[in-house]
Amino acid sequence: MKFLRQFAARIVGQSIRVFARAITAVRADWQGIEPVPRQRVYFANHTSNADMPMIWSVLPPALRRTVRPVAAADYWLKNKLRAFVGPEVFNCVLVDRRPEVKDKPMDKIIAALDEGSSLIIFPEGNRNMTDDPLLPFKAGLYNMGVARPDVDLVPTWVANLTAIMPKGEVIPLPLICTVTFGEPIHVKEGESKDAFLKRASDALIALAPEDRT
Repeated sequence: MKFLRQFAARIVGQSIRVFARAITAVRADWQGIEPVPRQRVYFANHTSNADMPMIWSVLPPALRRTVRPVAAADYWLKNKLRAFVGPEVFNCVLVDRRPEVKDKPMDKIIAALDEGSSLIIFPEGNRNMTDDPLLPFKAGLYNMGVARPDVDLVPTWVANLTAIMPKGEVIPLPLICTVTFGEPIHVKEGESKDAFLKRASDALIALAPEDRT
């Protein structure tokens, strides 16, 4: 039974990658960084539920096998299909954000890093539905950088997803989705949370197309 689920997960994962490339022609743009097997936290802008699959799909297979998206348990456990795709296809680190839950999200995130995984996170916390390039970052990225300073924190900008599928439209527009990976950053010694989060936000915005900045 376990083998069949693993086989099904591989088939679904391959289908997602093919679909992403067919619909958006998604491509990776590595700027100041190479796609090498090094432990990283890819922190990205968040405008669509498709952001995470786009990042995941453009990673080379050797990297993709070690990358785990950090995602909300309430979304991915909402039904049986999501409960299969999230944990078994994407191998998500599922976090419960309810304050009454004893297991804190950062505990699971640090545990995943200690197991050697790389991560995909969205430091805004929620999808950005405003005209601003980014929402204010939550503290999680800073906490990761302080707890595990040797892990590269890689700004990752997902461009054109909202233009490809504007709100209310059912047919995607023929635009290319680009996932741009920037130069890694780290928390500096003595750097405050607010100073680091502003620097991280600036590094991410710097990767955006000019019409977004």
